[in-house]
Amino acid sequence: MPLLCDVAIERWPLAEPFEIAREVLTDIDTICVRLTDAQGRVGRGEAVGVTYDGETPATLQAQIRSIGSSLPDDLGFDDLTSVLPPGGARNALDCALWDLRARQASRRFWTLAGWHVVQPVTTVYTIGLGSETQVRRWVRAARHLPVLKLKADGLRHLDMVRIAREEHPTARLLIDANQAWSPDLLERLLPALHAAGVELIEQPLPRGQDEALDGLCSPIPLAADESCTDAASLQALVGRYQFANIKLDKCGGLSEALAMVRRAQVLGLKLMVGSMGGTSLGVAPAWLVAQVCTYVDLDAPLLLARDRHGGLQYDGALVPEPSVEFWG
Repeated sequence: MPLLCDVAIERWPLAEPFEIAREVLTDIDTICVRLTDAQGRVGRGEAVGVTYDGETPATLQAQIRSIGSSLPDDLGFDDLTSVLPPGGARNALDCALWDLRARQASRRFWTLAGWHVVQPVTTVYTIGLGSETQVRRWVRAARHLPVLKLKADGLRHLDMVRIAREEHPTARLLIDANQAWSPDLLERLLPALHAAGVELIEQPLPRGQDEALDGLCSPIPLAADESCTDAASLQALVGRYQFANIKLDKCGGLSEALAMVRRAQVLGLKLMVGSMGGTSLGVAPAWLVAQVCTYVDLDAPLLLARDRHGGLQYDGALVPEPSVEFWG
């Protein structure tokens, strides 16, 4: 019998509005894919999509429905690359297939990937843009967490770092400009950011302007996010960025993310893993990628008003493996 494929659109309210350089979010809209086999076993996958590329839950749902509600029972991970492009739709379907195959084999997902030793990972906690009063409150509430990622834009950058240092002096700091800086602004900010102990700058320039980084001697490593999509995008990052940020929504799922890990290791790029937001169902597959990453940005469920039942059990910043009942 074929695999039955169902895809639903869901909305998950955030605990508070979350502002980055390009938008303010109050909710995270997702799709949830369910694959059901003849024995009634169900695999689930979630995606938000690449919103800055125009993906929405409706477009993702339409993409998946276009390939049919019944799929071959021997569907393989490689088969998905021939029917869906990189992006949120393939991510949700790929992760649902990983979950289903793990349940069918009565094995954990990391053993299916050929990994036998895994351990909890430490995630950063993201501080969004806001007023000084808001940012102080958010940082103060995160004093028990060791690593903060500060959102920035073209005007709010050094002040974000100053506030974080005043309210949480021992925190390790990353900063994420979400493409909002110019080459000149980046060069002007580097000395002060370095002096403040910022240890990573994520996507300072707009994608497509990466060549402006050629020859830059930055005292702080740079991470590509929007400029990093799938494995094929990694070669162009070499010499410009030191880190690649893998997100399953961008690359098209856990299968491609693992291919990115292998390719990045060949190219000498260090790794970060993140997400486009969402619940523990969207973050759980990325937990495997986090095993080999220097920086882990899997705090999305912590920003929600509520998470899925049985989701990841965060212990402060420590993220253990998803339970077998929940995913994989």
